Amino acid sequence: MNVELTNITKRFISLRRRVVALENVSLEINEGEFFVLLGPSGCGKSTLLNLIAGLENPSSGQVRFDDRIVADTDNRIYLSPKERNVAFVFQSYALYPHLNVFENIAFPLKIGRQKAPEIKKAVEQTAATLEISDLLTAKPAELSGGQRQRVAIARAIVRKPNLFLLDEPLSNLDAQLRIAMRAEIKDLQNRLGITTIYVTHDQTEAMALGDKIAVLNQGKIEQVGTSKALYENPASIFVAQFIGSPPMNLIKISLTRADKKLYIILGSQKIEIPTEKIQKFDKLKSDSFILGIRPEDVSINIKSDAISIKAKVQSVEPLGRENVIHLSVEDFVITAFYNKENLRRGDEVNIQLQLGKAHIFA
Repeated sequence: MNVELTNITKRFISLRRRVVALENVSLEINEGEFFVLLGPSGCGKSTLLNLIAGLENPSSGQVRFDDRIVADTDNRIYLSPKERNVAFVFQSYALYPHLNVFENIAFPLKIGRQKAPEIKKAVEQTAATLEISDLLTAKPAELSGGQRQRVAIARAIVRKPNLFLLDEPLSNLDAQLRIAMRAEIKDLQNRLGITTIYVTHDQTEAMALGDKIAVLNQGKIEQVGTSKALYENPASIFVAQFIGSPPMNLIKISLTRADKKLYIILGSQKIEIPTEKIQKFDKLKSDSFILGIRPEDVSINIKSDAISIKAKVQSVEPLGRENVIHLSVEDFVITAFYNKENLRRGDEVNIQLQLGKAHIFA
């Protein structure tokens, strides 16, 4: 099922204040797509998911499933979650503690008044898909976090919804289990082919799962694209900082020209821009801007040359395969990767910025 949101705005009004949770948000989600809503706490991503599900009504705008309008403020159309045939998995699992696993999974089918043999068949098939057939007689209190999450997902998909919505479903799990469950959810979605919208604040999770990702900030969409596009071509400083671990280095610099050459001024240091890169920087209307560069595009050399910058090692984070090095360059801190073990705090080094891979922001 295709999902289309047009100019969605959501305001919450109380006696104390008025909050605009979402402002003129427009999105297109294609059939069978795994679409991730990514952003920090309070950016509006869960509110957007609730509006798609029908748990909230928009203050203005339209929500369309294929050719069917499910919410339209101009025409006062507001279909219930049941009428939209969506399945929702919550962060807290929301399992009924007094029911066993079979009864929890079967609950939406019983509400839909399906016959007992049909319910039994559907529950057993779904439990087999999620590998929880041996848990059908257990109560939620007897299950681990990962098992509860599987039960919550089983209850959501047992009635074959048109749209699968997940609101930070892995945030209560430990790191190793999160990685395992992430792979399982992606595999399940690929097998079922259900259009899936997934909310998370974890950029690693978003990049691993999403066919497409929408990055939200303060109720607005900063950028929509694949994980590769967001990482390699961020549209704003916010996206550049939010996508990638460690985040992109953002350095305030200025340009100067002398003897038909172009230089970057970083503090008191001057770097000549290679001839083949001059055109990229020469197009800039301003001589002062933000240079964005990923840690992997910062090279650490012990020797000095004409295009290197003097830096001092501030701290070293050993991560096994490589080290993350935090370097102070006058008033700036630049992060880089380094796979040797010969650097210590206080060491003086020379670094090179791969300017061909740099990003420029106003």
